[in-house]
Amino acid sequence: MTDIRIAEKVIDKFERPLISLRISITNRCNVKCFYCHHDGIKPQNYEMTPNEIEKIVRVAKEIGIEKIRLSGGEPLIRDDIIEIVSKISSVGFHDISLTTNGVLLGKYAENLYKAGLTRINVSFDTLNSETYKFITKRDYMEDTMEGIEKAVKAGLNPVKVNMVVMKGINDNEIWDMFTFCKDVGAILQLIELLKTENCEESDFFDEYHYDMGGLEDHLSKISNRVKTRKFMQDRKKYFVKGGEIEIVRPMDNTEFCKNCTRLRITPDGKIKPCLLRNDNLIDLIEPMRSGFSDEELKKVFLKAIKNREPYFTDASC
Repeated sequence: MTDIRIAEKVIDKFERPLISLRISITNRCNVKCFYCHHDGIKPQNYEMTPNEIEKIVRVAKEIGIEKIRLSGGEPLIRDDIIEIVSKISSVGFHDISLTTNGVLLGKYAENLYKAGLTRINVSFDTLNSETYKFITKRDYMEDTMEGIEKAVKAGLNPVKVNMVVMKGINDNEIWDMFTFCKDVGAILQLIELLKTENCEESDFFDEYHYDMGGLEDHLSKISNRVKTRKFMQDRKKYFVKGGEIEIVRPMDNTEFCKNCTRLRITPDGKIKPCLLRNDNLIDLIEPMRSGFSDEELKKVFLKAIKNREPYFTDASC
């Protein structure tokens, strides 16, 4: 372990660089996916203003953060989403991304791009309308498909489709989804089901978990090229049949923690050093409202970074 230092990037005491900041700008959502883990964030009633978000990312940039991702809940449910993206872009970030369920993406895609958004991830698990309604409890599949197409046409790049693969629900649609993504110009990102406490039934994970191991073995054999993303938990990207497939395995492991380069901000303005913990959050919004200068807010960030430690270590496994 080493001391925290500021060079080109902030490095925590476990030699992990802090590269990206993920900001949850709302807990509200317009679908009810039964597997949702809310990005490890407990429900909050408060949402930060665009000006507060702008100040946060300005300070984050000064300590070396390079990438901003907006998430929720559903970030596009906020009426001021274009203003939020525009303010972040004005700070000088050239990598601004957003995770959405795509329901409202057709409405906002072009203006998001013009405001400075560079890329987008769309949660979309199935091409079957009945399966979509089963997963989301809503009937917005066509809106999401249209949103994906409009995002590509608007110039957002890459557009990634996040498909949570579930045994007996949509595991037979992987290659159909791959074809859809390839045809519209998107990248398919297959996500292995994460075991959480938010499932409707206690045996949900055991019933629906689909192990990606066999699929990865197959992809490694048929791919033209395989790319390993070092700062994305050594995630593999497979180039196959003129398209791309990325595999996201569960994060409850030492490899995820060893390569974690991300801080998170909760909707009510607290720094969350670890996705898997809620007992070490650092309040950022109250100091900001109290008139802290940017230099003083940097120290709040550094305090949160000092609290960063791997949730899973070799000793804990």
